[in-house]
Amino acid sequence: MRQKSALTGKQKAAILLIALGPDVSAQVYKHLSDEEIESLSLEISSVKKVDASLKEDVLEQFHQIVVAQDYISQGGIGYAKTVLEKAFGKQEASNIINRLTSSLQVRPFDFARKADPQQLLNFIQGEHPQTIALVLSYLDAEQAGQIMSALPQEMQADVAKRIATMDSTSPEIISQVEQVLERNLSTALTEDFTKTGGISAVVEVLNGVDRSTERTILDALEIQDPELADEIKKRMFVFEDIVILDNRAIQRVIREVENEDLRLALKVASEEVKNIIFSNMSQRMAETFKEEMEYMGPVRLLDVEEAQTRIVATIRRLEDIGEIVIARGGGDDIIV
Repeated sequence: MRQKSALTGKQKAAILLIALGPDVSAQVYKHLSDEEIESLSLEISSVKKVDASLKEDVLEQFHQIVVAQDYISQGGIGYAKTVLEKAFGKQEASNIINRLTSSLQVRPFDFARKADPQQLLNFIQGEHPQTIALVLSYLDAEQAGQIMSALPQEMQADVAKRIATMDSTSPEIISQVEQVLERNLSTALTEDFTKTGGISAVVEVLNGVDRSTERTILDALEIQDPELADEIKKRMFVFEDIVILDNRAIQRVIREVENEDLRLALKVASEEVKNIIFSNMSQRMAETFKEEMEYMGPVRLLDVEEAQTRIVATIRRLEDIGEIVIARGGGDDIIV
């Protein structure tokens, strides 16, 4: 076996699992993909003998990375680097941070996700909309939604559009923004371009805002970019989300939609969705629906998806006219 400095990451992982033993390794495997398990198992099988000193070196390196990750979770990379320098010296601390950022891919703006949304708002609301979009795309959806709701209305749609159309951001730009938010943050992040933003990101943000903010943003996007607005609205509420509606709303939806659409939509729905729909029907109606669904036989997935889309459109229309309420962030949903 080669010395520690010449080992690849995969070889170190194989030695670590051997050292940890089969029981612990089996638990680790539960968190890996099939491809990772296959690759790592092949590497383990190629290991004939592990020198005791080499095993100790690999275990020590793993321990250092775990400790460093714990420090980062407490106070960010800058804090971790300071503590590690006191414990191991500047050179070894730098080595540990470099190994950590390259192997664990520490996510940018980790410190910001621990901050209070109001504090972040005070800090970024005067920044360029592109900078705000970048920061929000890295925050938790609920946190980003609160900040989006508090932004000036004339800025909300612009920021939402920038998040939706954001593809990748260079590490240099991310580093510059991070340095403004936290001066001591290390710039030793991955050199790969980091995937962020996109329609999924803006949908998560909008799902965290209050209804009036959502309407303001989508109305503005309808004017600026109708296709983008339509795509966002399609993803805002999916058929399976019907479980978040209260019983009164579900009963209203059942009365409004076509029975044929509902039968098709339930064909591939989860048991949770089926149960909540049937529990809001009369016993006779539920039994009739179940019998008719059994007699339907195979149906095209496209037909099912189209039926679900029509039902979702009905749900959003009922919400727009105030007939039902969809639970979302903010005080807009408080019923008095």
